[in-house]
Amino acid sequence: MYDTDVLVVGAGPTGLTLAASLVAQGVTTTVVDRQAAGANTSRAAVVNARSLEVLEGLDVARRLVKEGVQAPRFTIRDRQRVLIPVDFSALPTEYAYSLMVPQSTTERLLLARLQELGGTVVRPKTLTAVSQDSSAATASFDDGTVIRARYVVGADGVHSVVREQAGIGFEGGVYDESFVLADVRLTGDAPPDEVILFWAKAGLTVVAPLPADVYRIVAPVADAPQEPSAAFVQQILDDRVGAGALTITEVLWGSRFRIHHRVADSYRSGRLLLAGDAAHVHSPAGGQGMNLGIQDAVVLGEALAAVLAGAPETLLDDYSAARRPIAREVVEMTDRLTKLATLPRAARPIRNAAISLAGRVPAVRRALAWRLSGLQHR
Repeated sequence: MYDTDVLVVGAGPTGLTLAASLVAQGVTTTVVDRQAAGANTSRAAVVNARSLEVLEGLDVARRLVKEGVQAPRFTIRDRQRVLIPVDFSALPTEYAYSLMVPQSTTERLLLARLQELGGTVVRPKTLTAVSQDSSAATASFDDGTVIRARYVVGADGVHSVVREQAGIGFEGGVYDESFVLADVRLTGDAPPDEVILFWAKAGLTVVAPLPADVYRIVAPVADAPQEPSAAFVQQILDDRVGAGALTITEVLWGSRFRIHHRVADSYRSGRLLLAGDAAHVHSPAGGQGMNLGIQDAVVLGEALAAVLAGAPETLLDDYSAARRPIAREVVEMTDRLTKLATLPRAARPIRNAAISLAGRVPAVRRALAWRLSGLQHR
């Protein structure tokens, strides 16, 4: 006997999307998460066009659009000089923009949809061990609970217990620099409908709009404080955007983090599967992480539902074979962007000149628009 057809470990955007997809297809699904309700913070801030397309089938895309900010432009700049302008408005999609919305909002809307479909999330509950045999996987939790499922999916992040218990390798490394992240209110020339990546001699800085006149700041620094102050973030903007160009009036939330770049050796080991950050993690450059996980979830949800309805289990191998190369491609792209952004100071003027030349080529701008929107993975 099974307690559930599918046990999803992790209730971030990947896990919630997967659970909603499965429940909508009539699959008995249990979701557990180690965090208490409402513990997640802003973090990822962009939902790209491809993610909105795949979320249409779950009736989530329209809800996200209603609460987010549409940014049809992305520019790479050296202070106020535009090096590469990227325009999403000509893309062949109903969502010809980056949708800027805090991850906490994305999770809230996904959870609401899962609950409408009849699903729930059990929390806080931490997975401690998982084993499998020919007919089922058995998961044990810190409170003594044991759940037996036909399949277990690890959507439990970079330190995935499911991945570790499955014995799946996670090759890669960690970038030397730490990153600072802050949601702020500011004054100055910050467009409300454009994401800007500033490449300066002092380093990279992202300035992106969020709802309610809030802006997201992301920047690599040698030694970021755990909770960046307004003065610390202001100094970054003065050094990299230009003194007086933008003025911080309030820091609403801030953090620091270190970035891994890794891809799991496989997304499947028998009845144990991986999706999202449990399967791949990389630089935030390009805003691809959460989007890749959401898209993993929709593909895996369709595969699991088909297998549980009688299709061959090889569909689960097909999921791994299809999604893993995409993750490797994204990791390589974001790695290149991050290395370019964190070049030694002496090399940065040459980099900016080369970027500016490349930005004059329409094909380069179109290629960037397709990649950042995720549409090349349709």
